[in-house]
Amino acid sequence: MRFFRRLAATIHRKRTHTMIRDSIKAAQVSAMKAGDKARLAAVRLILAKLKDKDIELRTAASIPEDDVIVVDVLQKMAKQRRESITLYEQGGRQELAEVEKAELVVIEEFLPAQMSDDDVKAAIAAIIAETGAAGMKDMGKVVAALKAKHGSQLDMGKASGLVKAALAG
Repeated sequence: MRFFRRLAATIHRKRTHTMIRDSIKAAQVSAMKAGDKARLAAVRLILAKLKDKDIELRTAASIPEDDVIVVDVLQKMAKQRRESITLYEQGGRQELAEVEKAELVVIEEFLPAQMSDDDVKAAIAAIIAETGAAGMKDMGKVVAALKAKHGSQLDMGKASGLVKAALAG
């Protein structure tokens, strides 16, 4: 019985592909037509990571909405690129850093618009007021609420630093 429920969920997900995944596939086609090899390689890399995530989720008990999956994969890829760029620049490998920057630009195209620092601080203040967080012991609660409400619109690494500053001050 569980097998059939999972199969039905998978079929439903495949039938109701979402806008982000469709826009990535459309970008692949347009990059092929334009002969833009660098962009095509970056888009194919994104699609490969999404396919890996789909395979990983086949055995999951519950499957999140497709846009949530896509945004999560894209955020992880963007974070990896930023870290690589920093390391390559520190190591004096500018040509490799440029490749990573080009990939990052393509990845960020498909991410939802990110909140400004002021908006993030305002959201943190609202959540602290909502939850009644009083100190560092409540940081996990505040970060979890922030991720639940605004997870796709902000860099959680930066956001957790801002939460820490807000709770400490």
